[in-house]
Amino acid sequence: MHLPDYGGLYQSLHDNNVLEQWPAFPVIPIFLETHDDRAAPKTYGTTPTTPTTPETLTHSQPAPSSLARLTTPDKSSLQHSPTTTIQTSSARSSVWPIPEPQPEIQYQEPRRPTLNFFPTERPRIRLGGMSSLQIAQFNEKTPINANDPGLGIIHGLSKPPSIEVTPPINEKADASFNFAQRIEERLWRYSASGNILKRWLLEILSWLFSAICMGAVIGVLIYLQGNSLSRWTIQEKTHLTLNAYISILSKMAGAALILPVSEALGQLKWSWFLEHSKQIWDFEIFDNASRGPWGSLLLLIRTKGRALAALGALIMLCALALDPFFQQVVDFPERSALYNTSGTIPRVVNYSPSFIPEFKYGYEVSQLNQDLGPSIRQFLYGNGTHPIEFGNGTRPDIPLSCPTSNCTWPEYETLAVCSKCVSIDVSEVLTFACLNTTIDWTASFTGEIADTTTPNGTACGYFINATSTAPILMSGYLFNESNVGHEIGEALLVRTMPLTKFLTKDQLYGAGSIKFKDVRNPLLDALIVSATNGADSVYQHESPVVHECVLSWCVQTIKSSYEGGKYTEEVLSRYENTTAGPSPWESFPIPEDEGGGFDTFYMQDISITPATSDQDRPASTVFNTTYGTNNITAYTLINVFDDFFPSYYTVASAADTPILRYKNYDGTGASTRELAYSSWQEPNDIVFHVSRLAVAMTNGIRSDVNSNEMLHGTAYRMETYVEVRWQWLALPLGVLFVSLIFLAATITKSALERERVGVWKTSAYATLLYGLPDEVQKKITRSSSTGTPRTKAKEMKVKLQPNQGWRISEAIFSPFSPKPRLNQPPPGWI
Repeated sequence: MHLPDYGGLYQSLHDNNVLEQWPAFPVIPIFLETHDDRAAPKTYGTTPTTPTTPETLTHSQPAPSSLARLTTPDKSSLQHSPTTTIQTSSARSSVWPIPEPQPEIQYQEPRRPTLNFFPTERPRIRLGGMSSLQIAQFNEKTPINANDPGLGIIHGLSKPPSIEVTPPINEKADASFNFAQRIEERLWRYSASGNILKRWLLEILSWLFSAICMGAVIGVLIYLQGNSLSRWTIQEKTHLTLNAYISILSKMAGAALILPVSEALGQLKWSWFLEHSKQIWDFEIFDNASRGPWGSLLLLIRTKGRALAALGALIMLCALALDPFFQQVVDFPERSALYNTSGTIPRVVNYSPSFIPEFKYGYEVSQLNQDLGPSIRQFLYGNGTHPIEFGNGTRPDIPLSCPTSNCTWPEYETLAVCSKCVSIDVSEVLTFACLNTTIDWTASFTGEIADTTTPNGTACGYFINATSTAPILMSGYLFNESNVGHEIGEALLVRTMPLTKFLTKDQLYGAGSIKFKDVRNPLLDALIVSATNGADSVYQHESPVVHECVLSWCVQTIKSSYEGGKYTEEVLSRYENTTAGPSPWESFPIPEDEGGGFDTFYMQDISITPATSDQDRPASTVFNTTYGTNNITAYTLINVFDDFFPSYYTVASAADTPILRYKNYDGTGASTRELAYSSWQEPNDIVFHVSRLAVAMTNGIRSDVNSNEMLHGTAYRMETYVEVRWQWLALPLGVLFVSLIFLAATITKSALERERVGVWKTSAYATLLYGLPDEVQKKITRSSSTGTPRTKAKEMKVKLQPNQGWRISEAIFSPFSPKPRLNQPPPGWI
């Protein structure tokens, strides 16, 4: 190549004392690269926005005898721009023309970094082809050392062209680190510390925080176990319920527990690749395991539960159930709690209702018990009284008081009415016959009741005292003979007969009873005879059912409770006066001039002294020595039954409606009526009906405000209390202690491997620093590869070398050995 003559330039430089700064190798020309990395053709003589590094051109022959001209830019031109502009060949073509490259010359990719400038952005310098560059700091005032001539020009200019970098005027200064950066910096310093506790300080504190949260839950549960929920006073102040408290702390405990486990899994990720070559895919599995349950499940399957990391994966999976298990620890059942106000219930020792005498013709006449009469009549002519529904229960029939709807009382004794009913064999008291006798039971007779006016006739059926001169039909029908044939008439279905005479109260069968001769001072002792199946059974001569029932004074020991609007009463024992004694009745005839009849008096007071000793009673039983009532009260109560005992329930034929005949007083006509419901007729339960009647009478006696005394009991209110089911804490506590073991094992393992692998945990910096070599990345991600990058990651194995990085098991050479640098320019070329 022919070089132009630069003799004139040499003389000019010599005159200006510039020749002394000429390079040691004047035969080596200096060119500025105009090469463009893009595919577009190269152009010369233009000034690019971002100039590139000089390009090395290869020439066929050097020119040793020729001199090179060097044109330096004017210094004043450098002062007009905040950035440096390097003049290209177009600017100096008139002085130093650059020959066009021959067409056969092949251009290569620049192997040296390209110096790039960005005049429109923040002043910075980037070398093309490199990820980073450490910019050396130069002092422009320092003279150039002759031994280090820089571009190879010895004794050159006293001050070489400098690169002046001026920041933009409006750019703000860097902001200081925020609080999060300071924390992260402090934690990073701790991780890099040589002290084991400092390296794992955050994880240890996180585990301790989780343990404190669980301990706070357990402490509260121990404090509240078996106690009322009202003891949780925090709810009144902060409206924070116990469930919310447990839920918050359990979630905090679970979240705090995941941190050390996650960091420990991240650390074991590096240890996994330390000993032997493992699949690259394992890196992703470990990374996912430290972040969630799905990765933990895959890690558990991958390691088959044999590695230490499998324990951490199991903890991550079990941590999902911490909150449900905590919620199952506490239950809130309800129970009764003592209330500061007591409940009251009535008991009677001496029954003495108010009594006002009533007179007729100047004589005191008998009266009915105005308190008990109405309720007794409902049992005589119907099915009795029934509890009144109240709320979700029934209203008590006694005037009790319970302020909380949940009360109990100690066992107590009270005066009461007791009942007894027995079924008597018909053959024992009745005889079937057809007799001509007095027909005192028929409902068709409406005249005055007297011995002289009562009709006689033939009746067939079951008689009592059939062999006596005055047999009484208890169940049967009228039977008349005529010229045409037999005529069957009215049938007697039910007959009630007291075992004392109606007017004189003379006792029948000796003591006025058949089965209950030991009962003293009964209120009622009567026979109830009923046909088994209505009129058909009477006409077919079927045997009736005979019951003897008695109502008497007694003392009952009762246990009462009231809960949820329902009153419950249990009779524990009862005592009746069974001592023998004369009849309490005395009857005196009334002279005919005064109207005739009888004056009947009840002469005895009722007195019952229970023979129960103090040893047989519970210590809490409330009792008295003697219970009873006076004779007038007893008589007014007995008088109520005289309307129904005796009575007759008859029917004219099987197809007719039965009629009740009652109030069979001598000297007047009887009353008749229909019954909507006959409780005394079979197949109704007569025994149960009479027992209900006794209970109603007892309740009426105890309800008398002039007789009862109120017994104080204990009132309870329903309150919610805390029941702790400790077995549900097995999983949370197990996860807590197993995580401690896992963290301690990981700390120990990391301490033993500290010289081989750092304590990186889940840090992303280590992943960035130890990236895969370029050849491996291209092999995994190139388009010509079959399968996805994850598939390639499963096929390729890597191993982590201490302080070096990854070693690919399939690589021919180590990625850390120096790579040969091919086709490099000779020294001194830029």
